[in-house]
Amino acid sequence: MNNLQIQQIGSTLSTLGEGPVWDEKNNCILWIDIVNGKIIVYDLAKNEERHISTGSMIGSFAITQNGNFIAALQEGFALIDRISGEKNIIATPEKNIPSNRFNDGKCSPDGQFWAGSMSLNETDASGFLYSIDKAYNIIQHESNLTISNGLCWSLDKKYFYFIDTPTLQVVRYEYVDGKIQHKTPLIHIDAAKEGYPDGMTIDAEGKLWIAHWGGWQVTRWDPSDGKKIGAISLPVSQVTSICFGGDNFSDMFITSARRGLTDEQLKLEPQAGGTFQVKNTGYKGLPFYRFKNA
Repeated sequence: MNNLQIQQIGSTLSTLGEGPVWDEKNNCILWIDIVNGKIIVYDLAKNEERHISTGSMIGSFAITQNGNFIAALQEGFALIDRISGEKNIIATPEKNIPSNRFNDGKCSPDGQFWAGSMSLNETDASGFLYSIDKAYNIIQHESNLTISNGLCWSLDKKYFYFIDTPTLQVVRYEYVDGKIQHKTPLIHIDAAKEGYPDGMTIDAEGKLWIAHWGGWQVTRWDPSDGKKIGAISLPVSQVTSICFGGDNFSDMFITSARRGLTDEQLKLEPQAGGTFQVKNTGYKGLPFYRFKNA
């Protein structure tokens, strides 16, 4: 897999790039810069890039059924108009925890938006995992999280996969009626060799792909036995997240960060913070679930 064509797309070098989302209806790849509070929209066909300011740190977002966005911002969940950028805060489950911010999130097969929170100092286990439905009802599913990351669901929709980065694990839950139960450790990452597990997605064969912070790579894993079965090397160290998109969902889009890198390190990886397209990977992904707001 190391002979693949990997190219940076767009001009943005994000401080903390994250959360790529493929919009097949508009042939666009979207991602965020967490600390700079931006959603970046890149039109592949037109080679055009535009930024939507969210006015505060953004941890994740998803596309709604009407084409706009639901986002997990530092202050809570918000609806964001895709054209105007206008935001409407709809829930503030952590208004009494100003030392937290939201992080990774995705929509579930039943159309709810799931997102986890984390401490701004990235060391306190003060994070929670939430879901929000179309009526803006909030459910808290997990607690004592440090860096909530890497959410996805199995192809049969019976399992939910999740990463709390410092645990160096992917865990699996049974997913029943919009709730998770029976937590099972599934994959163990050796940080010294691989870097830290960050964002995650699933391909059309049901295999998991993980982005590795500090690992210069994304990797492919078999959830049936927890074994690594592939890897793609990248020109940047702080690899943050991954998704499939493009024609037939056969391309891969990978975000990265440059936060905390020294001038010397940046000389070695000048594309740090870039978003990359890997064409014709030999694997296929699936469309993102959208937030049911209608």
